[in-house]
Amino acid sequence: MNAEDEKIEDEILEEQPAPAEDVTDEAETAEDEATAADDKQKLEEDFNKLKNDYIRLYAEMDNMKKRNQQETEKTIKFAVSSFAKELLGVADNLERAISAMENNKDSCAELLKGVELTQHELTKVFEKFGIKRFNHIGQKFDPNFERVVQEVEDKKAEAGVILAELQAGYTIHDRILREAMVVVAR
Repeated sequence: MNAEDEKIEDEILEEQPAPAEDVTDEAETAEDEATAADDKQKLEEDFNKLKNDYIRLYAEMDNMKKRNQQETEKTIKFAVSSFAKELLGVADNLERAISAMENNKDSCAELLKGVELTQHELTKVFEKFGIKRFNHIGQKFDPNFERVVQEVEDKKAEAGVILAELQAGYTIHDRILREAMVVVAR
């Protein structure tokens, strides 16, 4: 290298700025760390609050879904109640017809058989839809299931015991569809 080249190299080196020294202010660093810790704690608190809100809402929605499903099942289960009540009169009339024909079995044998088959079919339909007849004759009167129509003196029976049933009582899925009308011992 010649002298002129060395001179140009020295000029280039002089024009370049000197490398900066790492000067950090300890106070600024501590303050930044404290701010970062506060921000992190606030974010964690916000996260935990949102997480708890989410869990609570999820549980509430799940409970609402279950309640809605139960109500729907109950509605479907008992939707036939008014229809079933209307059919109970038909069942009563079939029973009366059978009772009336039993006295004249010879002349009404075929008719009796037909009415009994119809009653049997109606009973199967009732069972299919959860409708059951109950009979508490000989048991203590229960106001949840029976309505007293008449009280009779009976020295053999204890007071409050059902002696006879004037109209049958029915339940639908363990709910009272119709109370039985009964005669009770006094």
